Amino acid sequence: MKQNKLGFIGAGNMAQAIIKGALVNNVINSDNIYVYDIDEKKLEDLKNSLGINAAESIDDLCEKCDIMLLAVKPNVMGDVLNQIKNHSNDIPVISIAAGWSAGKIKDIIGKNSRVLRLMPNTPLLVGEGMSVFESPCSLSESEIKFAETLFAALGKVEYAPLSLMDAVTAVSGSGPAYFFMFIEALSDAGAKLGLEKEQALTLAAQTALGAAKMVLETRQDPGALKDAVCSPGGTTIEAVKSFEENGLHEIVGEAVEKCAAKSKYLSEKS
Repeated sequence: MKQNKLGFIGAGNMAQAIIKGALVNNVINSDNIYVYDIDEKKLEDLKNSLGINAAESIDDLCEKCDIMLLAVKPNVMGDVLNQIKNHSNDIPVISIAAGWSAGKIKDIIGKNSRVLRLMPNTPLLVGEGMSVFESPCSLSESEIKFAETLFAALGKVEYAPLSLMDAVTAVSGSGPAYFFMFIEALSDAGAKLGLEKEQALTLAAQTALGAAKMVLETRQDPGALKDAVCSPGGTTIEAVKSFEENGLHEIVGEAVEKCAAKSKYLSEKS
């Protein structure tokens, strides 16, 4: 079966994680990956370490690839889209840039172009990402299947309509930062109680990983799993009671709402 030639514009951490995941999981061969970045050293390092092809320019990349993946910062998306718009009717475009809906991308590169916008998160770097595809999508069935296979190799894939993509950003796109904060707070609390700092961090991080895995694999309600840890008159219930008294649900809810509002603002900003 003929493999797609996948072109990346941008060679940052997320692009590198996607490339490495695709290669490790045999989604695509390095010979069929083309990358362009304005940072020539970063591009050369990637070529030497992973065996991918370095494109000389965006035009060069567009001429060689079958599918284009935009892995650039949102603030330079406009410039990049203006450079690829002469090619976009022939090449499907996948974008991971925050704040750029498929419709907003098509406004620049053409209404008839084929675009998939998705929101990944940084745990994609360790193969445990959450990638949410904006739906509906104008890619062909085979192109969508390729994108699903690519990102499923780096974690989990879900779909959401445009109207919910700001919520997706606030929950999974930005969510790793919230959990990093909780792990930091939990490990700091352990260290305050006498644990060595590194051990406290390991205890907190592994506990977060295990708890998340229990939710995903058992599909039980998190509240029920919490209750199962809490014995009447025991230790856990004291901590849970303190969280509840200090309004944990309200604190998280307000923070996520503010994140979603900022995402909406950025999406609508011209």
